[in-house]
Amino acid sequence: MTTPTLYEWAGGTDAFDALCTAFYERAVKDDLLADLFRHMDPQHAHYVALWLAEVFGGPPEYTEVRGGYPTMMRHHLGLAITEEQRRRWVNLMMDAADAVNLPDDPEFRAAFVGYVEWGTRIALSNSQAEATPVQEAPVPRWGWGVAPPYQPG
Repeated sequence: MTTPTLYEWAGGTDAFDALCTAFYERAVKDDLLADLFRHMDPQHAHYVALWLAEVFGGPPEYTEVRGGYPTMMRHHLGLAITEEQRRRWVNLMMDAADAVNLPDDPEFRAAFVGYVEWGTRIALSNSQAEATPVQEAPVPRWGWGVAPPYQPG
């Protein structure tokens, strides 16, 4: 028996599209986040879904279509994201994960939250005026960490 990727466990690209749609519906109405997303591309939620799908072990579509890490990094430059905004982003993402019924087993959620925390902290850092972010890097590939999914015998 092989261990599924987080992408497979979550339900594939459709699950990440649903997640990001639910998240951005919340974010554009949120008092702390609305200004960050007021002028986003109509396809923004889908592009973030492709990013997350690739990060969690899905196809490299974000890299092939959007340009991978350098593109994602550039989207955060100069935004001056605050810690309060970062934390709200995390909270709304968790609310969206619940709303679209992403798997709620502890192993998946620990890995999912781990990436969301890590990624938002990098976005916060890269968004500051004095930031000197890494310009070229691969899209991170996030796995189960120390607790793969429980699969009864």
